[in-house]
Amino acid sequence: MVTQRSLGFACLLQLLGTGTALPLDQSPLRLNAYKNVQAIREKLQDAEIIPTVIDDFTPSLTLSVMWSEERAKLGNTISPEYLEEQPAIALHDDTSPDGRHADSDMSYVVTLTDPDAPSRDNPEWSEMCHWITSNVTISPNTFNILPLPEFGLVETEASKDGSPDDVIGYKPPGPPPKTGKHRYVFLVFAPKNGTTEPLDLSKPEDRQHWGTGKEGGGGAKEWAEENGLVPVAANFIYSENEEQ
Repeated sequence: MVTQRSLGFACLLQLLGTGTALPLDQSPLRLNAYKNVQAIREKLQDAEIIPTVIDDFTPSLTLSVMWSEERAKLGNTISPEYLEEQPAIALHDDTSPDGRHADSDMSYVVTLTDPDAPSRDNPEWSEMCHWITSNVTISPNTFNILPLPEFGLVETEASKDGSPDDVIGYKPPGPPPKTGKHRYVFLVFAPKNGTTEPLDLSKPEDRQHWGTGKEGGGGAKEWAEENGLVPVAANFIYSENEEQ
């Protein structure tokens, strides 16, 4: 497990093929990876996802999210009608020299949360849990969809390999009328202790406030902390009801 090591030592581990895509060493290992993850972090800050939805972190993976006709592009706007089906997701490791950590058996957790319920100006129902799925692995094929075309990566069909297991089933975004644009935030988490064993994740009792029953509290961050998870990647979209 890589924890708080120097960049040079982390690179040596990569060359030896022993690295694991953990968030605990927040130093990107390649120059192009650095540009990618820094751009992601900046977009999360611009949208105030950092620090209101998740504490500040440096991504160590990139995440693709694709519906049949649309895809998440770090803050693009998609009509709810295109979000009805559960999206295909793919994780890509920009920190590894060959694009993935072939020796890693770690699986990840992907969540989808709405911090703007019922609206961004009045988020009294926040956060609304729209999806929790586990057992998500890094894409085994470096020529599958790579998440960020704006950084010059290649797009093909998204991979559905890895057989994710839903903790909370996918609930399509459905922003109410006259509530403006909602942020729908995909967060990827890894086990903080670096385990490759199956995770015993808690299931929120309710989607609203992520089951805490407390106004103004309960969301992806709190749930992740309770389950020993730390953030490693993110993507997001905006969506709004056509009646405004």
